[in-house]
Amino acid sequence: MIDKILLQIPVASPDTVAANKIQEATNAVTSQVDSLATKLHPDSIAAMTPGKLVDQFKYLDLGSLVTSLSSQLVSLGLRILAAILIFYIGKFIINKIYSVVRAIMVRKDFDRSLASFLLSFIKITLLFLLIITVIGVLGIETSSFIAIFASAGVAIGMALSGTLQNFAGGVLILLLKPYKVGDYIEFGELKGTVREIQIFNTVINTYNNDRIVIPNGGLATSSLKNFSAEPYHRVEWRVGISYGDDVDAARKVALDILAADPRIVHTDADVKETEEPVEETHEERETLPMPWWKRLFHWHRRRAEELREEHEAKLAAMLPKPDYKPSVNVESLDESQVTLVVRAWTEIPNYWGVLYDVNEKIYKQFPQHGIRFPFPQMDVHVNS
Repeated sequence: MIDKILLQIPVASPDTVAANKIQEATNAVTSQVDSLATKLHPDSIAAMTPGKLVDQFKYLDLGSLVTSLSSQLVSLGLRILAAILIFYIGKFIINKIYSVVRAIMVRKDFDRSLASFLLSFIKITLLFLLIITVIGVLGIETSSFIAIFASAGVAIGMALSGTLQNFAGGVLILLLKPYKVGDYIEFGELKGTVREIQIFNTVINTYNNDRIVIPNGGLATSSLKNFSAEPYHRVEWRVGISYGDDVDAARKVALDILAADPRIVHTDADVKETEEPVEETHEERETLPMPWWKRLFHWHRRRAEELREEHEAKLAAMLPKPDYKPSVNVESLDESQVTLVVRAWTEIPNYWGVLYDVNEKIYKQFPQHGIRFPFPQMDVHVNS
């Protein structure tokens, strides 16, 4: 019985079994690819057929397409119009800012070279910001432009580090004005009168008429002496007299020499106060007709000026006042002489003339009054 049943079951050949397995594997791979393509893009080319393409074109809505294109064109036109409007308004504001800053610089008597550079820098910076704003309004990504300009700025700054330091020093000097053209300054071993203050360098002339160019970077970051900053300068002479000479007689001769020179300050009353430019008074300003908001602004400005004047008066009271009277004192008792220090005050233009003239008068008049100038000497005692 079992043998009859087994004989009735069809037996497949080995080639047929292998072909079936290959077909099943191919069908499984094809189904997986189709499902993946459908997930990624349901309307992919693999899923498209000629019939589907005909249906898509048959049911295409031309009205919605025209509406979409027209809305995009209107949006682009509005952006272009807004960008043009913002550009012209921004340019008008930049010109107004430029005019106001230039008027302030003219009123404050800024240096011409510094004023021209600052005005150009302000205008270029504002125009750059305006262009970036217009580009952003048009819908263009501005981060790439800013990155490019920032990279270029870093590269230029690294290449011109020393030059930029001198430039920054020149700007600080022209703004803070530690010295001006015509001042006599000393910087290290260099001394001379300032001939010109440039953006990168300062030119001075020595008394031998040598022209020296000093980079502004060192002048702005180091200490220097400005002999012309104050209107008066103290002149000193050190005179040696012999031991045994009358100190009072030497003092009287020196004071008589100083008293006979009209260029020397003898009392505090001879000191001239520095004259400041006369400005329009507050009363004259208030007589002019002006609206209420300008009057309020001027009131705050007047109050600020009063506070500044009070502050300057307090600072002036705290500073020590020099004694302008001529003086002669014993400075030291040296090995072969008694050293007297003679001090007097004079105005800056008279400094060198007073120094040399009083030197000559002391040399001529001291011996006439029995006051001797000692030579270096040494007393030697020999025990027999």
